Amino acid sequence: MSENAVEKEESEVIEEEELLLPQDTLLSAGVHIGTRMKTKDILPFIYRVRGDGLFVLDVKQTDKRIRVAAKFLARFDPPKIVVVAARAYGHTPVKRFCEVTGATPVVSRFVPGLFSNPLYPHRIEPDVVVVSDPQADTQAVKEASANGIPVVALCSTDNEFSTVDFVIPTNNKGRRALAVIYWLLARQVMREKGEIPPDGDIAFTIDDFEVKLVRDE
Repeated sequence: MSENAVEKEESEVIEEEELLLPQDTLLSAGVHIGTRMKTKDILPFIYRVRGDGLFVLDVKQTDKRIRVAAKFLARFDPPKIVVVAARAYGHTPVKRFCEVTGATPVVSRFVPGLFSNPLYPHRIEPDVVVVSDPQADTQAVKEASANGIPVVALCSTDNEFSTVDFVIPTNNKGRRALAVIYWLLARQVMREKGEIPPDGDIAFTIDDFEVKLVRDE
């Protein structure tokens, strides 16, 4: 699925004044906070640059793209959706997302050949791959791309996404931000599938999606 291929889907997304979550909730989670680096790829999603040099993402674009990604993901057989997170802060959000939607999680180390080596006994053959960070999850992106598997990626301001098919612009390094994004995506997928009402919620809270540190317990 290329960016051009989803233009039709984007046009079908109903423009609403209200976001999927209140803007204050998104901002307090740091969903909009990027890095002090920016790539040419991310320019359309940058809202402004702060005085301290951090680039800020447009949460309205994030909201819109979660809706489109959910509509796309809802078409697939859940186990054939593989969700990847190498970084620790992505492990719990990914596992919860998969628990809610039935997708297949791949967290921590991505074994080379997992998608591409027919001789690997634990090989997975996904129909679509979601990555938490195309830089940290580069092996998964490479193997999916080489096999013609569409890739949906959470991308911050420092990401390049020439091998990514669809981007959700967001803070992809923050603990709370990742919890919020995966919670929103899970809820929206379930809404699109008709598993919950259009205004319904899933059984888990955002806190349930967040990695717990020792000091939090």
